[in-house]
Amino acid sequence: MLSWYAHSRTLLGMNARNLDYVRPYNHARGRRLADQKLKCKVALKKNGLPVSKLIAKISSPSELERFDWQMLPDSFALKPNRGFGGEGIIVVYARKKGRIDAWVKADGSVITIADLKSHIENILDGTFSLSNKPDIAFFEERLKLLKLFKPYTWKGIPDIRIIVFNRVPVMAMLRLPTKDSGGKANLQLGAIGVGVDMANGTTTSAIVGKGRLIEYVPETRLLLSGLKIPRWKDILTMAVKAQEISGLGFLGADVAIDRDAGPVILELNARPGLSIQLANMAGLKERLERVKGVKIKSVDHGVRVGMNLFGGEIEENIEGLSGKRVIGSVEKVKLIGKDGKEIEVEAKIDTGADSSAIDRTLAEELGYSDVLAYFDTIPIPQFDDRDEARAFEEKLRGEHIGKHPDLVDILCIYASNGMSVRPKIPLKLIIDKEEIEARPSVVDRTALQYRAIIGRRNLGKFLVDVTK
Repeated sequence: MLSWYAHSRTLLGMNARNLDYVRPYNHARGRRLADQKLKCKVALKKNGLPVSKLIAKISSPSELERFDWQMLPDSFALKPNRGFGGEGIIVVYARKKGRIDAWVKADGSVITIADLKSHIENILDGTFSLSNKPDIAFFEERLKLLKLFKPYTWKGIPDIRIIVFNRVPVMAMLRLPTKDSGGKANLQLGAIGVGVDMANGTTTSAIVGKGRLIEYVPETRLLLSGLKIPRWKDILTMAVKAQEISGLGFLGADVAIDRDAGPVILELNARPGLSIQLANMAGLKERLERVKGVKIKSVDHGVRVGMNLFGGEIEENIEGLSGKRVIGSVEKVKLIGKDGKEIEVEAKIDTGADSSAIDRTLAEELGYSDVLAYFDTIPIPQFDDRDEARAFEEKLRGEHIGKHPDLVDILCIYASNGMSVRPKIPLKLIIDKEEIEARPSVVDRTALQYRAIIGRRNLGKFLVDVTK
């Protein structure tokens, strides 16, 4: 990656950012608005954009002395009004049991009213503000984590940074809090930055911290690529509207997705960082030049231009012509078993396999232990001859299909290492939002990389792009 970084002519450097974009396009009024979170929050809300709820603010030492600490909820975020880079932010998750003067932070440590008062005094003194100017401290609601992001994040709330220029969203990055970043979504603190395909909101390449490339969530085998951000077009639309409201020509908008409220704007940045280029393995300079001077008629027009210019336009065309979705060779698939039990796994999309198969432990977690126990009672001899095995397969069907409601078929699989006889169970698959009634076979896949494979019988609604 370093060689790419060193030789890429499409990258935007810090000096070029300031001289060519921040100074000419971000005038003083817009910068003042973006630099003050409270003022920005009011302006965005007044113009109909969702923001996180303000609980209280403290502007002076006298207000701090009079502050009613018992009015704070069990969880909240404390922020400096003019803070930057995530510094000075404290997030608490719950009240300490048996204490009215203490809360618990993300790392499990306890923070008391005395600690908060000391931190707020530092905020008021300007310790965390731009140019160290005296500042205001404020409390706002702690957003609730979306279930989709739970396996990918440590404690905090992920956000999406979108760079907007000339009313066109040109580049985006999903920022995932980590243990190293203390549950904050700031890359300089050790969070993960994941590039995003502008056309469909699907994650691509990823870095951690200041630029080390990674593929998986630390200490897991969970791929960072292929995660589809929900309500993608809404998020891009909000970012472009925020640019209009702020008057900033070159803007970084940070949007988070609350479990209940949906996307909300966290803050605007008049001088957005440039690590987003590393996360996307793409340069901003080229993208900004492509949209400079383009006449954008409306917010929707700007969003469409961004999605078409900087995302999977070809993929969209293929989907439009064929009526089928394009998926990759590995996809996140939701399995819905008995009593609505849901499990999401990374599955191999295997066009070489006729039918789908899932691991036995997965079937048991989905509520099929009973039918597997029934199947285990059936004696299965070994066969060397395929005709004999096929005849036995038919015999088993005749004797056992209908004897247990969850045994919908029996399948003999022939392979170089021998033959296996498997039960097939009924469940639903959700692949790229498409719900499919499936009958996967059940087999021990503990020694294999993926707990599930999706075969041709369940891929009729899709085209498979093996490069994805």
